[in-house]
Amino acid sequence: MSFALRHFALKCEYMYRTGKKVKRMEDREIVRLFLERSEQAVTALERAYGRLARSLARNLLEDDRDAEEAVSDAWLAVWNSIPPQEPELLSAYVCRIVRNVCIGRLRKLTAQKRDGAYDVALDELAECLAAKETVEHLCEAKELSAAIDRFLDGVSYDDRYLFVRRYWYADSVSGIAGTLRVSPHRVTVRLSRIRKRLYDYLKKEGLLS
Repeated sequence: MSFALRHFALKCEYMYRTGKKVKRMEDREIVRLFLERSEQAVTALERAYGRLARSLARNLLEDDRDAEEAVSDAWLAVWNSIPPQEPELLSAYVCRIVRNVCIGRLRKLTAQKRDGAYDVALDELAECLAAKETVEHLCEAKELSAAIDRFLDGVSYDDRYLFVRRYWYADSVSGIAGTLRVSPHRVTVRLSRIRKRLYDYLKKEGLLS
C-alpha cells in the first residue's frame, strides 16, 4: 500500500508505539554521514531508528529472524540510496524502505497463504476499496492515491494517526489501543467509521462503483 499513507507517515509527530516526540540525533547529521560515506553512518542510523525499523518489520513479517534480515536489507538499501537521495525526514524514509523490503518478502512467503497481520489490515481496507484480490493494485493507482491523500488531509489528526498506524505500519488493534490508552473496541469502532467515511468519499469522487 505505497500510496497516500506514505505522505502522512511523514507528518506523524510521535515515536513508534510510545506516543512521545522523537528526540534523537538530527536527521540531517545522519544523512551527512551517509553523504560522506562514513563508516559511522549505519551505526548512527541503527542507534536512531533500529527500534522503529524492527517494530515495523515484526508487525509485517511476524517472525524475528525474517524481521532482522529485512532490517539488514533495509540498511543496505539506505546506504545505496543516500546519495543521491537526501531525505528531510529520515524516520519516514527508513520506514518506507523497511516496509517495501518486508512486503517483498511477504509476497514470496505468503504466495499461497494470506493470514498475516498485514493481510488482516489489508482485508479491512478491502471492505471500502474493492475486492481484496485487487486492493493492492488499486492502492498503487495515482488517482486513488491522490483521493486518499485529500481525504486524510480533511480528517482530524487523531483519525489520521489511527489510519496510518493501522494501514501503513500494520499495528495491531490491541497495540494501538495500548498506545492510546483506550479499549480495543473503541479503536475498532473508530477505524470502522473512518473506513466508512473513506468509502463514501471515494464513491462521491467517482472512484468506486
